[in-house]
Amino acid sequence: MTLTCFKAYDIRGRLGAELNEDIARRIGRAFAQTLGARRVVIGRDCRESSVALTTAATEGLIAAGADVLDLGLCGTEEMYHAVTHLGADGGIEVTASHNPMDYNGMKMVRAASAPLDAETGLAAVKALAESGDFAQAVPGSLHEALGARKSYIETVLGLIDIPALRPMTILVNAGNGAAGPTFDAIEAELAARAAPLRFVKLHHTPDGSFPHGIPNPLLPENQPVTAQAVLAAGADMGVAWDGDFDRCFLFDHLGRFIPGEYIVGLLAEAFLACEPGATIVHDPRVIWNTQDVVARAGGQAVMARTGHAFLKQVMRDTGAVYGGEMSAHHYFRDFMACDSGMIPWLLIAELVGRRGMPLADLLAERMARFPSSGEINFRLENPAAAVAAVVAALECQALSRDDTDGVSLTFADWRLNLRSSNTEPLLRLNVEARGDAGLVARAVARISALIRAV
Repeated sequence: MTLTCFKAYDIRGRLGAELNEDIARRIGRAFAQTLGARRVVIGRDCRESSVALTTAATEGLIAAGADVLDLGLCGTEEMYHAVTHLGADGGIEVTASHNPMDYNGMKMVRAASAPLDAETGLAAVKALAESGDFAQAVPGSLHEALGARKSYIETVLGLIDIPALRPMTILVNAGNGAAGPTFDAIEAELAARAAPLRFVKLHHTPDGSFPHGIPNPLLPENQPVTAQAVLAAGADMGVAWDGDFDRCFLFDHLGRFIPGEYIVGLLAEAFLACEPGATIVHDPRVIWNTQDVVARAGGQAVMARTGHAFLKQVMRDTGAVYGGEMSAHHYFRDFMACDSGMIPWLLIAELVGRRGMPLADLLAERMARFPSSGEINFRLENPAAAVAAVVAALECQALSRDDTDGVSLTFADWRLNLRSSNTEPLLRLNVEARGDAGLVARAVARISALIRAV
């Protein structure tokens, strides 16, 4: 058997041939056997297929001798937290995040919520799941992970200075994903601690049929519904999550979507104010704003390959206080060096309160100084040929080239990154410039023409 659902650092596949209950059972058993795991945390998102896949993966884990601690419906970050909090040997979240309806997948970590990729065990899990050469073991057992959400909320709110919060109205859009119940628990605890925040909820109830579309706020076509709701509510800012809420996306009080790299810069500045000289990790796609902010604040900027497993490992290797990707993954040293979609918006609300100015004003100067294109996706049969065409046309004019992740070409006043997705059949383009939004638009038009001509 050849399993095509194994990707660079997680599992994603089309339901049926690429991922089904038998495959999930094999993966669960291989995960426990490969890691020698005696206790494994498991959780799931709200997709209709996730219940059956979680049951099958649990059966595999138990067959390999693992005791399984079941979180039920939860976000990926709740699984990360529970692995460390409960002293488990690993964790699995059954989720396809923002992928299409006919997909599902799994995100996995080792003990202490450490990332799992090909070099740290994922390749061995794949090989064993494919071969089916499983060892006999005394079956484990299934238990409810009692108290896990309460502990998770205590950790999350422990990173926030609640007395610094000021009265705000915040529009929250869960996209009918997994965020709603967890948010409600956070909201209740904030109210118990007298936080002066008022929330307006949109598409809040989990519904695996996703009646309002797949929750992927990074796509421009999905942003107007949140933007309009922010304006209608007179909210001070808006928050939208993806399906497993490990990413959150922010909107200012004018309903404008805030590209992720500017939030990375804002959070980096806030952490460096508390820890001068600290390390900040960022991805290679859009870098100039983050690097400028970190340099001005006296920190150390470290670039890591795109992808949560890669960022987490660099966070751990460097002891970085914070890391961020322009795709809205935000990583925190004091949250197991893992990503969270709940911590960022809370920190931004705290920062708005401290600075006494709206999010739009906090970011206006940075967005003008370093305009960017946003991520532009191309669905292609031959992405490598398209990358080669762009490089052939433009590399001779570039000041430098970097191949950390895909191809990055730097010119005097602008920069591009072109890379294939780790999880989807897409070629992704990002362009940034120094103070010239028109230059960004012209560069995007030229590169897009080169790509489409292949």
